[in-house]
Amino acid sequence: MKVFLNAYKYETEAVIKLFFPIERFEFLPCDENSSDVPDSIVCACTDELYVSADISGKRTVKTAPLPENESEYELSLCRLLFVTLSEMTGITPEWGCLTGIRPVKKVNALIREGCDSDTVYERLRDKYLITRRKSDLAYLTAMHQQDALRTLDDKSYSLYISIPFCPSRCSYCSFVSHSITSRGAKELIPQYVDMLCRELSDLGEILRDSSMHCDTVYIGGGTPTAIGADDLYRIMSTAAKSIDLSHIREYTVEAGRPDTMTEDKLSAIKDFATRISINPQTLSDSVLRAIGRVHSSEQFYKAFALARKMGFDNINTDTIAGLPTDTYEGFRATIDGLIALAPEDITVHTLTVKRSAALFQGADRKALTADDVLSDMVNYAFDALTGAGYSPYYLYRQKNTIGNLENVGYSRDGCEGLYNIYIMEETQDILACGAGGSTKLTDRSTGKITRYFNYKYPYEYISRYDRMTGYKEKLKELGR
Repeated sequence: MKVFLNAYKYETEAVIKLFFPIERFEFLPCDENSSDVPDSIVCACTDELYVSADISGKRTVKTAPLPENESEYELSLCRLLFVTLSEMTGITPEWGCLTGIRPVKKVNALIREGCDSDTVYERLRDKYLITRRKSDLAYLTAMHQQDALRTLDDKSYSLYISIPFCPSRCSYCSFVSHSITSRGAKELIPQYVDMLCRELSDLGEILRDSSMHCDTVYIGGGTPTAIGADDLYRIMSTAAKSIDLSHIREYTVEAGRPDTMTEDKLSAIKDFATRISINPQTLSDSVLRAIGRVHSSEQFYKAFALARKMGFDNINTDTIAGLPTDTYEGFRATIDGLIALAPEDITVHTLTVKRSAALFQGADRKALTADDVLSDMVNYAFDALTGAGYSPYYLYRQKNTIGNLENVGYSRDGCEGLYNIYIMEETQDILACGAGGSTKLTDRSTGKITRYFNYKYPYEYISRYDRMTGYKEKLKELGR
């Protein structure tokens, strides 16, 4: 599809993708003939706001006057584009033209102004065309995380440790992770563990005289339990020896794939962690096969039971709405099955189609779950989970999410994942070690965030470590 623009490419592209998530676009400058091109969209901001769309032989043109304030041009054009495409496609995404990753941040800002749920809805509806249901979801999430935000110490940081290996690659996955079934990736693991332990040690040395303290630890991936128990224990013990963890309130390990969990790995984790994730994604074996996960639902149940037997009393489970071949009935059975297990935290993701994922290659929009079915799935999850005593406590959205929906973490009271809240609300420094890690330093007086990125791939991380760590000198200023 051709898209003609004279300004505001980033946000207008994001709005168009709400309606055409897997379409490929060719962006071109506007001219007087642009509106005559078949299968095209035109967005222009000149002496008025102008949108035209020619889709499957149907053409619509809409115009609107320019707002008085130039700073409102972009959002006003996006609203006009949203209305145009909604009328043409019959699709009305519930988040409206709100395309940011962190909608709850906007709600938290309104709450600080003293807004109640009705006022929050009115503001979001008028500005972004959001529905009442999504506004209330964001408001409820924001209210549920207030205690976690109030108890955040300005002198604290969270530590993220990346272990970017998996037993196999799921069809929907776009993370920078390596399947250990490939010879090259498996051979990298010993070198990677060595370098990761070196980075943890180096970070500890830099922070030795800092007044800052570690608040939460999160070990993610990939699937951290894809590596051996000895390597996992070495990484965690190195972190404990290098960095003062005496003040931590939460320590999470993404155990992730049930087929990687063994008693010796859980034993290694139990010495350090307070919280783990065991992620089935679905309890349907046929759907698991369709997405390339080489484990069964029975393996998930056994892994969960083993973790409980070994004393883990704060377990998260992930599921995904809209997986290929899944149905509303199948997804509902997954949610019901997880509620019956009574984990402390259940995260409901919505399928996101990323260009780097195998699922995207040659994907047909018609083969994906219909938007109305997907909406029914996430609405059922909300109703069932809140009815069972879970509350939404963090929420984020991604580009190319089917149906323009969201990812929500639900928890029992007192079991909220603090790291998840702080990273989504961007209220705490995050110090990251390992390949693909992103360190984020937050200036609390201005809200400015400075990011430093480690090399994405393990082989780059290993071979270019010394080039990557120069910025860590800046960390010496923390807490001074």
